[in-house]
Amino acid sequence: MGHRLSRIYTRTGDGGTTGLADGRRVRKDHPRVAVMGDVDELNSLLGIVLVHEPPPEVAAVLARLQHELFELGAELAAAPPRLEAEWTTRLEQDLDRFNDTLPPLREFLLPGGGGGAAYCHLARAVCRRTERRAWTLAAEDEVRPETLRYLNRLSDLLFVIARFLARAAGDAETLWHPRPPPA
Repeated sequence: MGHRLSRIYTRTGDGGTTGLADGRRVRKDHPRVAVMGDVDELNSLLGIVLVHEPPPEVAAVLARLQHELFELGAELAAAPPRLEAEWTTRLEQDLDRFNDTLPPLREFLLPGGGGGAAYCHLARAVCRRTERRAWTLAAEDEVRPETLRYLNRLSDLLFVIARFLARAAGDAETLWHPRPPPA
């Protein structure tokens, strides 16, 4: 790779545009850039979950996800396709494996359940926002269906991992208690 980032500032974005991998320049508020930023934020949140020292089986999945999100970010930056359909299949396998250890849900959960679990819930919420913005982008520019499926499944996996982390840490999950409708 060499000295790929030998200088961090370039001044090329001072005018409100940023460069994509295919050489195009777009406004910094372009939907493609918004999705790329959300992927970056999601990846950073997974790093925070990892700092909370999750069980090894979770840490291994989160580390893999961070690499996959970098690949996804590159693809969204208009690089050649990088995300593979098998990644979504692997998310489903991870989801089933972790979910099989959990009791069934009968009510909605409030985000929480300890530090790692709470940050994982936040990562799930950011992933869902990322998916929504990817659909917005797909309405006006190319987004591969694999990308949209991956993001959808990833948010499901992060929800299940948050539940798994809460239980692994001995923290209780807080169920939502809806108020009765107004009379």
